[in-house]
Amino acid sequence: MSNYQVNNTNINALISWIEQDIVAIPEIQRPFVWKSSKVRDLLDSLYNDYPVGYIITWQNPDTRLKDGTVSHGKKILIDGQQRVTAIMAALSGKEVVNKDYKKKRIAIAFNPIDEVFEVQNPAIRKDKKWIPDISKIFEQGFDTFGFINEYCAKNPEMEPNQLNQIIQRLINIKHSSIGVIELAHTLDIEVVTEIFIRINSSGVNLSQADFAMSKISVNDLHEGPLIRKTVDYFCHLIKSPAIFENIAENDKEFANTDEFNKIKWVKDYNTNIYEPSYSDLLRVAFTFKFLRGRLSNLVSLLSGRDFETREYKGEIIEESFESLHDGVLKFVNETNFKRFIMILKSAGIINAKLVRSQHALNFAYSLYLLLREKGVNDSVINHVVRKWLVASILTGRYSGGSPESEFDFDIKRFNSYEDPVEYLKQMEDGELSDAFWNNILPTNLETPVASSPYFNLFVMAQIYDKDYAFLSKSITVQQLIEERGDVHHVFPKKYLQSNGFNNRRHYNQIANYAFTEQAVNLAIKAQAPKDYMAKVKEQINNGERNIGEIDNYEDLIENLKMNCIPDSIYNMEYSDYNDFLLERRKMMGQKIRDFYNKL
Repeated sequence: MSNYQVNNTNINALISWIEQDIVAIPEIQRPFVWKSSKVRDLLDSLYNDYPVGYIITWQNPDTRLKDGTVSHGKKILIDGQQRVTAIMAALSGKEVVNKDYKKKRIAIAFNPIDEVFEVQNPAIRKDKKWIPDISKIFEQGFDTFGFINEYCAKNPEMEPNQLNQIIQRLINIKHSSIGVIELAHTLDIEVVTEIFIRINSSGVNLSQADFAMSKISVNDLHEGPLIRKTVDYFCHLIKSPAIFENIAENDKEFANTDEFNKIKWVKDYNTNIYEPSYSDLLRVAFTFKFLRGRLSNLVSLLSGRDFETREYKGEIIEESFESLHDGVLKFVNETNFKRFIMILKSAGIINAKLVRSQHALNFAYSLYLLLREKGVNDSVINHVVRKWLVASILTGRYSGGSPESEFDFDIKRFNSYEDPVEYLKQMEDGELSDAFWNNILPTNLETPVASSPYFNLFVMAQIYDKDYAFLSKSITVQQLIEERGDVHHVFPKKYLQSNGFNNRRHYNQIANYAFTEQAVNLAIKAQAPKDYMAKVKEQINNGERNIGEIDNYEDLIENLKMNCIPDSIYNMEYSDYNDFLLERRKMMGQKIRDFYNKL
């Protein structure tokens, strides 16, 4: 059986298929994103009989129902949505939803004299040469004869016969040819994804989450559109709470559902630590409810696939939608989400920039939800999730080439252990040995990248310990981060450059970074550490504060310790820089280890 069929149809037939629900346009997560000018250009191409590319449909598999009958699946439009939506908006006058969830018309105007299209504007509406909205031409019962007479009376330079030919050519846009690639229902999701990537001229990578959203949103029987909207609106609201009123106003049907009531708390919630996308939400809900890591399996299950018999069964569709719906509601639950955020904060994560791996966050939330579902004690959940998340970042567990395989392995193991601490301990014994802490971690700290996960872990440890910034006694590292403070160099950059250290990778080592008040950094200038530290000691002795606020030796000793600055800093100059880096990396590694053990 062929993987696909290529056919030609026309715009009129395509619109008819959509109106008859033969081909479904999924109400996927993205609002209409085309600029109005792009809609204009598409209409111009159709008018001039230029090719406008292919659309791709995917046949939902036929599913066997409990009574033995077969349900024939509809086709899903998986590529070409924006084009088809643009055509329907321009020709049928239908409203589209913009990125702020406001409904708007895209009115395309046409000038028959010059045969040009333009996006409608106030000047066009006043100009008698323009048809301000071409959708009027395509309305049922449009009076072509009356329109021609009226237009030619206003524009005598236009001959009625000539105008008639132009109007007929405009109307014939509905008969313009468009190619349809129909993918077979027997194809696995990975094959469909690969076909899409290879055939799509713009190279857009349609993700498995996109396919899952398509599958969800066209299944009316199992509340697919309701699930899709819950996912979609939650993810948009958490990033832009201001769109709440637009959603409530433009989707009154959803606004009257329990699902809407369960997500509306987000409009009054502000977090920049974990802002999940629709892909993140689906992945978390799927991982903890289905105990699987590969999102392609969700698409297969929503299609009713029995992995043992390779048949498609109606009861599997029903069970899968029911489980997914429950998983989505558990994800968006106010108590669950806020408790998870509190766990992140308790691990020193106060900003999204401190965790580069979204996969690590997603698995941590999947784990949290699984352990809650299993009835594990809250204090144990907090302990396990905190440590697992930090360990995942430390080891790059979900940052490699196959995070889904790791998800699959880990979620199954956590589910099989009655006490999750046992599996945590098993992982620690295997991956966080003394060799890791004493050798691998200090080596990983040898990098100039300030956004390195290892430097972020050091910063998280400082936040956890409520450490003060370098040479400060009242401003904490956390306060500097919250106020967008910068990291500065313990060995000042200009000082190193003036002494022959001109390689950026060398003077920008993260072992040379410390969060420092700007006033302290300006006071240090380009001095050698031994010189500016001598001034700090001097101000302790004479009470004149020139660099920071520290005015006693006890505070100074403690400040150097919490910032992992070796005591030898008092005597260091440029020739000691490499020794300083080695010593500080060991101290930073030890601080991260102590932090992990305290979680």
